[in-house]
Amino acid sequence: MSKIIVGRYIPGNSLVYKMDPRGKLLITILFIFVIFLANNPITYAIITVFCLAAIFATRLKVRVFWDGVKPLIGLIFFTSLLQLFFMTGGKTYWQWWIFTISSYGLVNAAYIFIRFTLIILISTVMTVTTMPLEIADAMEWLLKPLKIFKVPVDKIALVISIALRFVPTLFDETLKIMNAQRSRGADFNDGGLVKRAKAITPILVPLFIHSLETAIDLSTAMESRGYRGSGGRTKYRVLNWSKYDLISLFYFIALVLLLLIFRNH
Repeated sequence: MSKIIVGRYIPGNSLVYKMDPRGKLLITILFIFVIFLANNPITYAIITVFCLAAIFATRLKVRVFWDGVKPLIGLIFFTSLLQLFFMTGGKTYWQWWIFTISSYGLVNAAYIFIRFTLIILISTVMTVTTMPLEIADAMEWLLKPLKIFKVPVDKIALVISIALRFVPTLFDETLKIMNAQRSRGADFNDGGLVKRAKAITPILVPLFIHSLETAIDLSTAMESRGYRGSGGRTKYRVLNWSKYDLISLFYFIALVLLLLIFRNH
């Protein structure tokens, strides 16, 4: 089984699990915008403590969240390096051609690294504590205002729920195909960029065929069960707000107020 966290629900019974998925999704989206209020070491420390508290509240192992960050660690480092070598300002420590390391670049690189990491961690908190179907229901609720403009919100929610459900399966299938190719002597890490790209071709073809077969089987299963669109359908899982959502809302408002107070210090 792959260690990709996207779409993987890990059962638990902590406070975060008892929250309504709509509340978790809403706070996660707002967190992505609120994190830009942090602009100094104090505000970044505050928002980091909030993120660590959310992780601790799940009562899951730290390794789960490391597995969520690990696939994107290269992208985070690359983005941070761009800030480090191309951002100018303040005291200059080193310069060569178009590359510059300055005090302003160092600070911004650190902030970018923290920002991306915290966003991924908070997203992982929501992903591992919420079932894919519940996330889809929450997204459908969030997109309800778009129905005024004749946007097929129910179909969009269905596509999202299917995608979240089959992303882990797709990664598992990729891992199986790669292991099968390695057992036949394939080497995906040898040679230059062009050779590595050619080595991936034997993976893409069977993966595409398997994905197509899965999609056909899924559509056949849905038709055989009388699926004719989500409009007017009743739901097995009824979403209800609870006191845990009020608690999380209180902490989130406290976070925003603290960031607004300390961002000019």
